[in-house]
Amino acid sequence: MRALFASSLLVALGCGGASAVEPVVTSRTSPLAEFFPTSSGHCPNLTDGYVTFTPSGIAPRRVRLWLAPGVSLAGPLVFYWHGTGSAPEEALYGLGDPTVDAIKAAGGIVAAPEHDLKSAQFPWYLTMGAGREDDLLVADEVLACAREQRGVDERRIHSVGMSAGGLQTVQMAYRRSGYIASVVPYSGGLLGFPLDQDPENHFAAMIFFGGAKDQVIANFQALSRAFHDDLGALGRFSFLCNHGMGHKIPIAARPSVWEFLQAHPFGTVPSPYAAGLPPTFPEYCTLD
Repeated sequence: MRALFASSLLVALGCGGASAVEPVVTSRTSPLAEFFPTSSGHCPNLTDGYVTFTPSGIAPRRVRLWLAPGVSLAGPLVFYWHGTGSAPEEALYGLGDPTVDAIKAAGGIVAAPEHDLKSAQFPWYLTMGAGREDDLLVADEVLACAREQRGVDERRIHSVGMSAGGLQTVQMAYRRSGYIASVVPYSGGLLGFPLDQDPENHFAAMIFFGGAKDQVIANFQALSRAFHDDLGALGRFSFLCNHGMGHKIPIAARPSVWEFLQAHPFGTVPSPYAAGLPPTFPEYCTLD
C-alpha cells in the first residue's frame, strides 16, 4: 500500500570501489519515445548562465544552466531543485563544484530552475499539496530544448534537491518516471500519492535525511522513510542515508551522490549496489 501522507500537508522548507561493477540492465535500457517531451514554446540558445524558457500555458521562467560552451556530446542532464529561501546557485553547494565540472566535461548540463514568484510560501507547487505541474513543465522544456540543440544521454537524466527541492525531486521521480533514471533527495520524502508516469521504470533513489531532528514543521525522517518504503513496495531500489545532522546537506557525501547517479542510468536492474554499498560511501548509508 502506498504510504499515506496528506497531500495538503504544509511543509516549511529551508535550505540551509563497488560502483565500478557494470550494472545489469533490463531489456528496456532507455525511455520510450512517448515519454520525451517536445518543446511547447520557443527554445532559447542554451548557454552557461541564466536562460529564459517559455513553456506554453505558464509564465516564462529562468533556469540557471551549467554547461560547457561548444561541447556537443550527448551528456547527462541533472536537474537541481533548491530549498525555500534559496536560489538556483544552491546547486553548486548541493552537488559540489567537482561534480558540476564533471557533468560539463562529459557534455552534460546541470539545470536549476528559478521558482515562480507567485508560488507563495514555498518555491515548488507540488510541495504545497497543489496538483499544478508548472515546475515540471519547465523541466520538460529544458529537456526538450537540450535534446534539440545539444543532445542528451537519454539514459542519464537525474534529479537532486534539498528540502522543498527534495520533496520536488521525489514528485519528479514519479511524475516523470518516463525519463528519470535516478534521484537523490536531501531531506525530502513522499507527500501524497503522486502519479506514476511509467511504473515499469524502476528508477533508483539515494535518500538522505538528518535523523529525528530533521524537522521544519514536517518530519523529514518520516517522509524519507515513507519514500523508501513505497519504492520497496513497487520493486524499486533505494537506500537510506541518515547523517544525523538535522536539516542540512551533508557536503562530505557529495562525491558519493555523483558516484550513485553514474552507477544508476535508466533501466539498471538489479542495482549494482543490491549486495552492498561501495566502501567509499558514508557509513551512515545502509541497505536496511
